[in-house]
Amino acid sequence: MIYIIEAGIQDREGCKGCSASVHATAEQIQRLLSKVKAEHSVSDEQYAMRLAACRTCESLAYASTCMHCGCFVQVRAKFKDKGCPHPDQAVRLRWTSLSTPLEEA
Repeated sequence: MIYIIEAGIQDREGCKGCSASVHATAEQIQRLLSKVKAEHSVSDEQYAMRLAACRTCESLAYASTCMHCGCFVQVRAKFKDKGCPHPDQAVRLRWTSLSTPLEEA
């Protein structure tokens, strides 16, 4: 699990499971994504489709955090070896079926 802890953040809403902030700036997310190596990443198209599935999920909190695993969805969706942690298989299948690579002729 990835947590962002920034010194000096005032008036932040704390995560119930830890002391890290549940909110992240676009810059913080970008910094995390920049550390993901290409060989561990899905394609840009797969990434966009995974994020689209997450944005429609009722378990998305703060427009960035999965309520099932606590991860920032923008980061989790980038990894090839990660899947949707939702307990309902129908929801998980939306994420997986959207991220299946398309065969090009």
